[in-house]
Amino acid sequence: MKYSRLIAGTMTWGSWGKQLSNIEMEALINFCVSNRITTFDHADIYGAYTTEAEFGKALASSSIKREDIQLISKCGIQMPCENRTAKLKHYNYNKDYIICAAEDSLKHLQTDYLDLLLLHRPSPLMHAEEIAEAITILKKDGKIKAFGVSNFTPSQMDMIGLRMDIDVNQIEFSLTEHTAMYNGTLDFMHASGIKPMAWSPLGSVFKDDNEQTRRIRKQLGALMDKYNATEDQLILAWIMKHPSQIHPVVGTTTQERLKLAVEATKINIDLEDWFFILKAAQGHEVP
Repeated sequence: MKYSRLIAGTMTWGSWGKQLSNIEMEALINFCVSNRITTFDHADIYGAYTTEAEFGKALASSSIKREDIQLISKCGIQMPCENRTAKLKHYNYNKDYIICAAEDSLKHLQTDYLDLLLLHRPSPLMHAEEIAEAITILKKDGKIKAFGVSNFTPSQMDMIGLRMDIDVNQIEFSLTEHTAMYNGTLDFMHASGIKPMAWSPLGSVFKDDNEQTRRIRKQLGALMDKYNATEDQLILAWIMKHPSQIHPVVGTTTQERLKLAVEATKINIDLEDWFFILKAAQGHEVP
């Protein structure tokens, strides 16, 4: 497996969340690796273009060998902030920019290569041929090992995939946002050998108090004793049972919750229980 079963999402490690110090970030990286979470998910925009550099500094001061971890980054979003001159949020996927963005990520993360580079969101103005040229150069120069996309539809993956191999599509997927199971996205990836990664895998289950989340939590509560598991663990196990082998991107920075998440990889939810949870999420049985 190229990537760990669970992936550590770093979006909230810096100024967009916990504002971890260098020592705290180094300790969290070490904790993840010691608990079999070896893949770290970044994007150049995280922390308004600052979190990659903070992570890179923490990684450099650790004793972790580069070959023992996998680093993912995403590029393309232009976000107005003090570190950029963009006047509005937009996307840039021209060849020179993709190459420059990847090289900036390498510099900030203090590494010679990315295990995976993703296009962060689809742009209506993206040229597949120009993207392919950039990815070909980056791979030839050894700066990226694999290429993927994020939040792409089947038709968008098809368009890009005609020009180059897509290894991963990182999508939103959870009990409260599971349309990818029904709109052809996961089917397309499964058939095409594209690995799904799921951002926000817990969805809004613990954020919102509404009819749907109450149904879900009631059903999860009824199964906790059977599986000797927490609600979080059951949600992750539900996602990982999908045959496309979805890799959840876990955003927590709490060591206890990370350890529980790793233990969720051992839970195999029974077939009917999986559908009971789906029923709770949808509010009705399958047709």
